[in-house]
Amino acid sequence: MTIPSSPIIRNATLDDAEAIRAIYNDAVVNTTAVFDYEPRSAQAQIDWLRMKAEQKLPVLVAETDGAVLGYCSYGPFRPWPAYLYTVENAIYVAPEVRGKGIGKALLGPLLQLAKDNGLHTVIAGITAENEASLRLHRAFGYEPAGTIRQAGWKFERWLDLVFLQKML
Repeated sequence: MTIPSSPIIRNATLDDAEAIRAIYNDAVVNTTAVFDYEPRSAQAQIDWLRMKAEQKLPVLVAETDGAVLGYCSYGPFRPWPAYLYTVENAIYVAPEVRGKGIGKALLGPLLQLAKDNGLHTVIAGITAENEASLRLHRAFGYEPAGTIRQAGWKFERWLDLVFLQKML
C-alpha cells in the first residue's frame, strides 16, 4: 500500500468501527502495545466509540483512499476530580503501515486538540520494548515520567511499562 506524505486526519465515525476494531485486535493478538488478552467484539467497539462521543473525547483516524490506517484518542488518566486536566493518549496503527508515518500524522493533531480543550498534560503508557512508540512520543516532546517494572504479563513474560509525559 502506498502511503501519501499526508494522510487525511479526521474525526472517527461509527462507520469506522470495524476498521478501528481490526487495528486494535491485531495489537491485542500480536503485540505488547496493549495489555489486553481478548480481541474486542464488534458491539464493544461500537460502544467504545459511542462512549467517547458522549464524553466529548476525541477519536481521530488517519485515512488514505478510504482505508483507515490508524487511530488515536485520549481519555481520563485517573477517575478522581483533581486529574481533570490530565489525560492519557493511545495510538494504534495498522500492521501493514507501521513505521510509515501514520503515528506521527495522528499525534500532532491529537495534542493540538488536547491543548485547545484546556488540558494541562498528556501521559503515554508504553511497553518498554516498543521502541517505535517511545521514539514517536519523544519526537513530540514527551519526557520520561517513570517506569513500572513488570507491570503486565503477556505472551508468557513480564513487561515493563514506561510512562512519558507532555506538558501542554
